Amino acid sequence: MNGFMTNTKKVLFILLLLMLSIVMIFADGEEEKKSGADFVWLLLAAFLVFFMQAGFAMVETGFTRAKNATNILMKNLMDFSAGSLVYFIIGWAIMYGDSILGLFGFSDFFLTSADPGSNAGMFQYASWLFQVVFAATAATIVSGAMAERTKFSGYLIYSIFISAIIYPVSGHWIWGGGWLSSLGFVDYAGSTVVHSVGGWAALVGAIVLGPRIGKYTADGKPKAIAGHNIPLAALGVFILWLGWFGFNPGSSLAFSENIGYVAVTTSLAAAAGAVFSMITIWIINRKPDASMTLNGALAGLVGITAPCAFVSPISAIIIGAIAGIIVALSVLFIDKVLKIDDPVGAVSVHGICGAWGTLSIGLFAQEKFAVASGFDPIAGLFFGGGLKQLGIQALGVASVAGWVLAASTILFLGIKFTIGLRVKKEEELKGLDIGEHGMEAYSGFQIID
Repeated sequence: MNGFMTNTKKVLFILLLLMLSIVMIFADGEEEKKSGADFVWLLLAAFLVFFMQAGFAMVETGFTRAKNATNILMKNLMDFSAGSLVYFIIGWAIMYGDSILGLFGFSDFFLTSADPGSNAGMFQYASWLFQVVFAATAATIVSGAMAERTKFSGYLIYSIFISAIIYPVSGHWIWGGGWLSSLGFVDYAGSTVVHSVGGWAALVGAIVLGPRIGKYTADGKPKAIAGHNIPLAALGVFILWLGWFGFNPGSSLAFSENIGYVAVTTSLAAAAGAVFSMITIWIINRKPDASMTLNGALAGLVGITAPCAFVSPISAIIIGAIAGIIVALSVLFIDKVLKIDDPVGAVSVHGICGAWGTLSIGLFAQEKFAVASGFDPIAGLFFGGGLKQLGIQALGVASVAGWVLAASTILFLGIKFTIGLRVKKEEELKGLDIGEHGMEAYSGFQIID
């Protein structure tokens, strides 16, 4: 494993050097070199975020049972594949097209304005690639909360609608020049735009779908359904941590001076999230649970995604630590009190911690970091900014949550009462790999489940 990781680092380093060398060869002046570096950095960041699909696939597969592994891998492949097509056709236009009353875009369908004969046009292609991997992330979050009992056909439909409409509409409000951005709402890399959208949709999907067979006893007590491969889940978390260095620093959209600083705040928050989720669950259950600790790292990453360019490294540690505590408490609350079956903790990690990260801007943002990242001066409550920014952030969190919850309810109920959302009882017990795909992930192995 150490040899594999070392070779992977070498390949990534060589790839970066090669791409930068190409920029220097073909760019004559300083202006062209800067533009070329921006182009290469955006593409490299997009490639890293794309690799996060593998991380999500490994996390979800590891946290669930062996009899559903093929189904989960198929879903993670298809939400990017099908999602890419619909985001190209209409999603980009809704998110970044000419604004209609600040609510949604309506132009540039099929990316028709990108001129391959101009630098601006070529950069627009790169921008689309960077944005489509974000759209895929929002869609794949939902998969984990609805794992092990969802019909594959139903999954394809809701995944397509999330990438084509639900994600682009709220994305337009914040990143596409819509009404929230005009009020001063900020979300640097997507705690709300990406993660909370996926988290709220996952919440509705899990409620409409209902819990897995055997998850709750007759008197409503939850029963643990252990994942079959924690090492695979751990590998997925490390892949996601790596990919987040494209997710957050890449959101500069340029090879700018702040990308190293954003990478630092990102990693510190992840580390704090892991440590404090471990401590929290250790106190509650008297054991340092590995799965909760892994989710803690993801919680820290989700929490810092919105404020990563606006807060100090110390604030990033605090934000990540609080996210780690929140995710542990939230997972237990959703499972034991609300009795909503979320096999991977997607609602807590992405929905709840995404909201926390977005609100944290209104608490911890500092003007000097915002200005250094190319934004207007933004100050949170703890740094002399009063309640104004916190109020704007809260409005954005509530508005996006309201939109996604309403749209997702219509979507999931529509699927449920038409083609059906959940597999039959016999298929769920046998496993979706056989029932939905006619094959096993671990053929030849006896799996006792």
